[in-house]
Amino acid sequence: MDDSDHRLIGNRLDLFHQQEEAPGMAFWHPRGFALVAVVEDYIRRRMREALYREVRTPLLLARSLWEASGHWQKFGDAMFSLAEAERQFALKPMSCPGHIQIFNQRVRSFRELPLRLAEFGLCHRNEPSGALHGLMRGRAFVQDDAHVFCTEAQIVGEVARFCALLRRVYADFGFDEVSVGFSTRPAERAGADALWDRAEAALAEAAREAGLAPVKQPGEGAFYGPKLEFALRDNRGRLWQCGTIQLDFVLPERLDAHYVDAANRRERPAILHHAVLGSIERFVAILLEHYRGELPLWLAPEQLAVCTIGEGQDAYAERVGSVLSGEGFRVALDLRPERLARKILDARARAIPLLLALGPREAAAESVALRRRHGKSETLPLAGAAAALRAEAFR
Repeated sequence: MDDSDHRLIGNRLDLFHQQEEAPGMAFWHPRGFALVAVVEDYIRRRMREALYREVRTPLLLARSLWEASGHWQKFGDAMFSLAEAERQFALKPMSCPGHIQIFNQRVRSFRELPLRLAEFGLCHRNEPSGALHGLMRGRAFVQDDAHVFCTEAQIVGEVARFCALLRRVYADFGFDEVSVGFSTRPAERAGADALWDRAEAALAEAAREAGLAPVKQPGEGAFYGPKLEFALRDNRGRLWQCGTIQLDFVLPERLDAHYVDAANRRERPAILHHAVLGSIERFVAILLEHYRGELPLWLAPEQLAVCTIGEGQDAYAERVGSVLSGEGFRVALDLRPERLARKILDARARAIPLLLALGPREAAAESVALRRRHGKSETLPLAGAAAALRAEAFR
């Protein structure tokens, strides 16, 4: 295990741990959960800007629903199940049947389409113990899961919208090289060949209109439809498959989803299943390895270490911390009676990008002495510090 392994970085930075009592699952420490929250809040904001509406669906659903959707037949061995009296239930391995239940709760008009639903869905899959690998592959994870219910005429526009969203998100996280695969019908699948012909042709057209030139991946589609898969290249040259968008004509039939068109006829919607990041835990692991733990300012669990120099500066340091925290910065206070050199070393060991040193001179001038992790030092007035750092500290 080299020093860029996310498990070592997670331990060194006090982000998370795993233990035998919860195999394949993470215990997030305060600093680690702060990182998860930054990632989720960022995606939540981008999805809201793209006109998605957030929902939450049950973690536990009856086996009968999973059988109706076809997931039990396909994934039953990998689902955690339990029984209550004569009924069987299973923890969800994905959120799509739950989102379809929301769609089906009332008669939908064509005027409501496209309907875009998003969820940070907690999923469980009973992965083999030998396949578990830190956060990269676990038994419990959160997906940035989304589903678009639309007409066939709207598919091209919705795929283009997703691709634009995905490009912006990946660039913000520092990934500029993205490859795309087009996964077609697998040997074991649901739905008639004619349905698959329609789905593959529609997704291929949508990919062309979105300016993509995907590489064919025969037989790699989901059991209910073809998909586009997006892989990131990290700074070590490795490819990580993260985003996916899948076109589904099968589950609307299996779960009887329909809308009423302009002629008052019942029609089946198409469903686009998609995720930008995939598993949040896995994406955090990719980020940790990509940056070797030295996350950019906007992602760092603690962005600023506010450190006193000498005695008598505690009150000013607490005021500085309060002002910057109130502006949305994630602040760590270091009021220990240690030399500044020790505090700088400790902040670097915790991968905190910025350090604000406060001595008698700074307190008297209502200023802060800013030291960057890899860069210049400068003195800023407290009143202007937040504005000066805001552009690089938030996305």
